[in-house]
Amino acid sequence: MFTNADYFIPVLLRGLEVTVQVFLLGALFAYTIAFVAGIGRTSQIGSIRFISTVFVELFRGTSLLVQMFFFVFALPLIFPGLSMSTFLAGALALGLNYGAYASEIVRGAILSISHSQTEAAISLNMSKWQRLRLVILPQAVRLMLPGFGNNAIELLKGTSLVSIISLSDMTFRATLLRSSNTSLASQVEIFMYLLILYFLLALPLIFLARWLEKRASKGVSTA
Repeated sequence: MFTNADYFIPVLLRGLEVTVQVFLLGALFAYTIAFVAGIGRTSQIGSIRFISTVFVELFRGTSLLVQMFFFVFALPLIFPGLSMSTFLAGALALGLNYGAYASEIVRGAILSISHSQTEAAISLNMSKWQRLRLVILPQAVRLMLPGFGNNAIELLKGTSLVSIISLSDMTFRATLLRSSNTSLASQVEIFMYLLILYFLLALPLIFLARWLEKRASKGVSTA
């Protein structure tokens, strides 16, 4: 059935570099934002909690695609001197959106650490920053890993939306192929290859997440 692999796959692979680059930059934004906003939502300072909460709910409660359109088309109109490439706009929108979701993973993990750990750190005269950095976060990060792994895979799949803002990723290439190959068999073949390529990209993330979880759980009692 699949007879055009030698033509379709190389065309799709031309968009692989863009897909990977958008994913990596988006992930960098996402996990930086996740820690900042997640820790901010656990702050004892009301203004920091408020700002972090507004940010998280804003980006969780609005469409990722609309956010991309906003950064590409609306932002330069509001701030004429502030324009960005479609690549940066796509990666930033992905980072902000998935970072908002991942911040809940960070917040939940921090809040799950027993209060006795904090009390013990206070008894050792640790500052708030020392308690967070040396006591709470090392334990919380282990709890974040499963959620972070799922979030990374979702982010990878979300990169397909950058094709809508004309970034030449794999999905954009598949759309071009589809427009020039109108037979049903060809279209099925094109998107079958695209599905397989995204799955192959996700596999290393799946294995990495499992490896990190196992490594983090070594020496930790489950009793």
